[in-house]
Amino acid sequence: MHGNLIFILDWLAASIRYAAPVALASVGSVYSERSGIFNIGIEGMMLIGAFFGILGSYYTDSVLVGVMAAMLAGLLCSLIHAYMSVTLSANQIISGQAINLLAVGITNFLNRALLGHLSGVRVPGFAVIKIPLLHKIPIVGQLFFQQTAHVYLAYLIPIIGAWILYRTTWGLNVRAAGEHPQAVRSAGLSVERIRYATIALSGLMAGLGGAAVSLGEVRIFTQEMTGGRGFVVLAAIVVGKWNPALTGLACLLFGGASALQTRAQTLGALDIIPHQFYNMLPYLLTCAALAGFVGRTVQPEKLGEPYDPEQD
Repeated sequence: MHGNLIFILDWLAASIRYAAPVALASVGSVYSERSGIFNIGIEGMMLIGAFFGILGSYYTDSVLVGVMAAMLAGLLCSLIHAYMSVTLSANQIISGQAINLLAVGITNFLNRALLGHLSGVRVPGFAVIKIPLLHKIPIVGQLFFQQTAHVYLAYLIPIIGAWILYRTTWGLNVRAAGEHPQAVRSAGLSVERIRYATIALSGLMAGLGGAAVSLGEVRIFTQEMTGGRGFVVLAAIVVGKWNPALTGLACLLFGGASALQTRAQTLGALDIIPHQFYNMLPYLLTCAALAGFVGRTVQPEKLGEPYDPEQD
């Protein structure tokens, strides 16, 4: 019984760690979609962030510089998507997918050119921070208050994001841009600027999420290491009904499945069920959750539609 409890606590703590990068990236994506821009390029932005997080941390020996480099790289990618989607009114799916393909090519090339000599050497990454007093609380302390810095950010940022979205004037403008852009323009505001701002935010947060992946536990970069987390973000947004806080909670589904996947061997389950099934499990559960919620949620009315001021 004692051994089972230890396993469950370890699994739950790991679930929170695995969910954190996805939850961080999801906040910016919620804002982007709320303003009417569908950003399928989150996967590529996270991958770019993961690479530049490692690059910055390695060459400066500073985790903070690595995180800043990751967020800047994600921002630059998002501005490409913003220019294509908002300024040129290009198809948002094609623009986002182009960023995904670009990210794979760039990171593979730069990884060989700049980090190929590392041969598995780990760079400085996020350290575990124990919150004084709180980490001593039985069970709760081990689960929530003995985590790395990016996990604590994942506790706060979705809540702050929800408060801004629903309690501030800017949040109202963002929601209006995705529902009634003509009303936004009638109020003397720029729909284009709002959408640029939200896409930029999605890039910053995707870069942070990517840094959380690479500078978390592994602290090395491997090809396509984000492993589809960007697409999980898109599903979590639907499950979370375009609410940053609820989307963050939805990310725990992916985190729990990922943590179970890595711990299946300790249960001896691989002797019964092929390991490929556990590799698929996070994505199978994500698809199942998405299938259950599609039809029960209402997306922003103008999501994916380019804004044409001439139609006002």
